[in-house]
Amino acid sequence: MKKNLITSTVFLAVGMAFGVFYREFTKFNGFTGRTALAFAHPHLLVLGCLLFLFLALVLKNDEIVKSKKFKWFYYLQIVGLSGTAIMMAVRGIFQVLGTSLSSGVDSMISGIAGVFHVTLAAGLIMLFVSLFDMVKNKEAKEKA
Repeated sequence: MKKNLITSTVFLAVGMAFGVFYREFTKFNGFTGRTALAFAHPHLLVLGCLLFLFLALVLKNDEIVKSKKFKWFYYLQIVGLSGTAIMMAVRGIFQVLGTSLSSGVDSMISGIAGVFHVTLAAGLIMLFVSLFDMVKNKEAKEKA
């Protein structure tokens, strides 16, 4: 439980920092359009802060947090979400600054972001697999 609470708090702080950076960076540069920076803030708050807070509260005394599949979820989620947010920031900064990117660099940013999105999806899949295992184990204990 404590690890999930700490992780939630870290994602809250980072998510809020991304929100402030987005607001101030776009204002400083006189940018009024929509940018990828705008999406990093809610990604971090929902998939980081709220998800880990929910898990900390719901799974506070459950053995699932010690399972190998849940640990896979935990690390995949952190890596995937952090990388996704960083790539959103990179793309957003280039958008705000009006930097013209070569097709190679543009594709590279998209590819790296895609890898992190796949990592994030794999983490969420592992979460559901571990939750289904938890339900199955509880049902087996109740029948015994």
